[in-house]
Amino acid sequence: MFDSPMSSSAYEVLRVAADVDDEGLRRAYRVRLRETHPDTGGDAALFVQVQRAWELVGTPEARSVYDRGRGSTAGEWGSGSTASAPSRPTDTRPRARSYGQPGGWRRERYLGLIREWVGRGVDIADPYAPALVRSAPPEIRHILADALAEEETARLVSELGMGYTVWHDVFADRDGRDPEQKLDHLVLGPSGLYALLSEDFGGPVGVRRGEISGPNVIGAPVTELVSRARVIARSAGVRFSGAMVVLPDDDVLEAVTELGKMRGTPVALVTRSALTTLLRRGIPGAREVGGTELFDIRTRLQQRVRHV
Repeated sequence: MFDSPMSSSAYEVLRVAADVDDEGLRRAYRVRLRETHPDTGGDAALFVQVQRAWELVGTPEARSVYDRGRGSTAGEWGSGSTASAPSRPTDTRPRARSYGQPGGWRRERYLGLIREWVGRGVDIADPYAPALVRSAPPEIRHILADALAEEETARLVSELGMGYTVWHDVFADRDGRDPEQKLDHLVLGPSGLYALLSEDFGGPVGVRRGEISGPNVIGAPVTELVSRARVIARSAGVRFSGAMVVLPDDDVLEAVTELGKMRGTPVALVTRSALTTLLRRGIPGAREVGGTELFDIRTRLQQRVRHV
């Protein structure tokens, strides 16, 4: 993907300077195709990225448009949560019950860190300007990317309908004081109770021994997600049906990748476009809930949940 604060630019994917001439760009594209083609031992996800990069800058017209915006606009990054906004102006369908502010804590943290990084006394006209964001250290860009990921997940799950309840930005440490130890989303519906992590590592990732792996992956995201879900489960006296890590479509090859069970909890890696389908269907083998049990779980969570 090229519209993320964490993603490489189309030129970086093709390994050329932004001011390369058209012939140099074409040569670089052919070289990168050979290097990344799966039939010659290349990475299939990177191969797709190379093709996407060429679509963005491969013609003078497309390149001109890309160079003006570099894959995003300040308005898109700075617009805040869209969780409560309808997907279409005329959409009047009942929406899932939603509590909390998705992405809110990470946005606040990003704004504080970007101002600290720029320096005190320096006026920032737009903290979401693409040029400023892309020049920031990776750890700061990652915080904004995750905020955007949480907001997009919130928009998607809000469309599940009135049979679902969603809690965003939930404290998941034993003392309820550390926002770093939070669950991005809890989703409760007929298919079960799920803990969700919304992530954006800025590029393709893989799976190794049930964990996510990649150049920008720090720590053990799946392990941390399941551990935090267990804190909520013990505190509220509920059982989770499963856990899901939600990633941008371009960052994984399969729409749904089942990672097996971790500490008894089924876990899946899912793309954004497949998220609502999987939440309605449930992870295979996960325990469904319904009837009075669903209302009991909702009540227990409402009494326990504290938002970051």
